[in-house]
Amino acid sequence: MEKTYDVIIVGCGAAGLFCALHLPEKMKILCITKDEADKSDSFLAQGGICVLHDENDYDSFMEDTLKAGHYENRRTSVDKMIRLSRSVVNELIEYGVAFAKKDGELNYTREGGHARPRILFHADVTGKEITSTLLAHVESRANVTLLEYTWMVDLITEGNRCLGVVVRDKNGEFHTVRADYTVLPAAASGGFMNIQRISGTLQEMRWRSD
Repeated sequence: MEKTYDVIIVGCGAAGLFCALHLPEKMKILCITKDEADKSDSFLAQGGICVLHDENDYDSFMEDTLKAGHYENRRTSVDKMIRLSRSVVNELIEYGVAFAKKDGELNYTREGGHARPRILFHADVTGKEITSTLLAHVESRANVTLLEYTWMVDLITEGNRCLGVVVRDKNGEFHTVRADYTVLPAAASGGFMNIQRISGTLQEMRWRSD
């Protein structure tokens, strides 16, 4: 196992894979997962992904989301999710995600607390369709190393900076791996939000960095 990377991503669910695909290919990236790469929780998600139809749908989308969160949601975060939903879906389609269609157009359905049909899906395995597609793209990147059966057991910190992680491999051996950035995707960590500028492009994700 190499000991130094530009970026370490802990977890290879949809969030971690999407992150890896948005980082510059000149960066050396390590993505670790405690199981097989296709056993993440993202693969098990059956429901679809919600997307803003148009500006006329904004208020309804916002209200449905706030109501589902018992109005304890952070409104600015909900706004960002809604505003970015269309571009994220378009990007997933460009990667090859096959959302269901009807008469040649995307087929929107209604689920959960949504008052209007704004959910895109792929049969009953939307999570598998999205995550397997992203995983295939990540595995094709020469700058990304994906290690299965590798657990993060600790963060390496100095002051308020994270300098890397301590991992346990499939043989039970411990390794110290250092990186300029350590990414803990939202579902895996509940870390804190920050914005970093990478090669002139703002990427918003959960960082432990300076």
